[in-house]
Amino acid sequence: MAATLSLLGQGLKLNSRSDMEAHLARFDPTVIEEIHLGGNTIGVEAAQALADFLGKTTKLRVANFADIFTGRLITEIPSALSAICDALIGKSTLVEIDLSDNAFGGRSVDPIVPFLSTARSLRVFKLNNNGLGPAGGAVIADALTKLAESLDKGTKSNLRTIICGRNRLEDGSAQAWSAALRAHGTLEEVRMPQNGIRMAGISALVQGLAANAELLHLDLQDNTFADEGTQKMAAELSRGTWPLLRVLNLSDCVIGEEGEVSPVVEALAKGLHTKLEVLQLQNDNLESQAFSLLAGVVEKLPKLKRVEAQWNEVDEDDEAVAALLAALRKQGGKLVINDDEDEDEDEDEEDEEKEDEKEAAEAEKEEAEEAEPKVAPALDAAPAPAPPEKSVTDKATDALADLLAKVSIR
Repeated sequence: MAATLSLLGQGLKLNSRSDMEAHLARFDPTVIEEIHLGGNTIGVEAAQALADFLGKTTKLRVANFADIFTGRLITEIPSALSAICDALIGKSTLVEIDLSDNAFGGRSVDPIVPFLSTARSLRVFKLNNNGLGPAGGAVIADALTKLAESLDKGTKSNLRTIICGRNRLEDGSAQAWSAALRAHGTLEEVRMPQNGIRMAGISALVQGLAANAELLHLDLQDNTFADEGTQKMAAELSRGTWPLLRVLNLSDCVIGEEGEVSPVVEALAKGLHTKLEVLQLQNDNLESQAFSLLAGVVEKLPKLKRVEAQWNEVDEDDEAVAALLAALRKQGGKLVINDDEDEDEDEDEEDEEKEDEKEAAEAEKEEAEEAEPKVAPALDAAPAPAPPEKSVTDKATDALADLLAKVSIR
């Protein structure tokens, strides 16, 4: 089990060095493999104390610094972030960093660059909901490109996961992100939902993604594809660019037009993505014919177990919807076509969790009972001794008492 330092979710306000040192003192930095500090707020001096601790680590693999600057001034964050990130430079054991849910904005991302552009061991990079904007997004993307370019010729990048959603990246940073994705070419998971990226930006992103043939999970939800972006995505899907793809989320992406079948659906209907397990196409203006095409390809996608298609231009009792539902059920899959099904599923999951908790509690109780020391059963008590035989005098006295009890005065 990994040696972990965790203050996760404690709501601590750590301002001074002593505030931070009080929590770090009981840990040996040379054995720590994971550190989780999310849900606390860290000031500049406290960050410097943390940096001293990080500098002494030799086995650190996971650094979770999500949500550590709540309530801090925008003038504080760069210095605190710089102290923390600089302390991680050269940590060859580090494989994952999470800086999500920190309000960096475009003005506070520069301190990340020296670390990120040299983090050759990094496999997972999470920077979600940071308000980067196009300028800040481009800074991060350029740092990732520089990282890829720093590798020796013929050496593959270690980076496998990028999560950078809800950051208002927009089209202004899309070219930089395209270059970064293409430069690495090793990505298995890319999640960039809700970034306000439009047609030209999506086209650029897809071009970069096309260089990552081992992609397993792609989430571009709530960006606007429209015709240009849809055609670009459809072209790559038609070529089978991502043969290992398991999860595809293109919900809220405007991939369909009224009266037409989406080119993306037509590309998926070729059945090239035989590893696909989850397909999300919510609110995409899809009509009956699109559902009919999907129903026809399900048998070519044996691993497909879930299709989420709420809020499209089709009735629940449409024949094409029924056909898709039947095809999925045949291989143990599920079609989510309305909110009620999702709510029912959530309730089922809650019931299962409660049942699991109950079973776990009962198991713990049984284990505790089994662990209690056994007390040897008490030996059978010896039979009480028989009362002694009464003497002749005692017997006479008893007889006289009985006789007097019967006497009454008239």
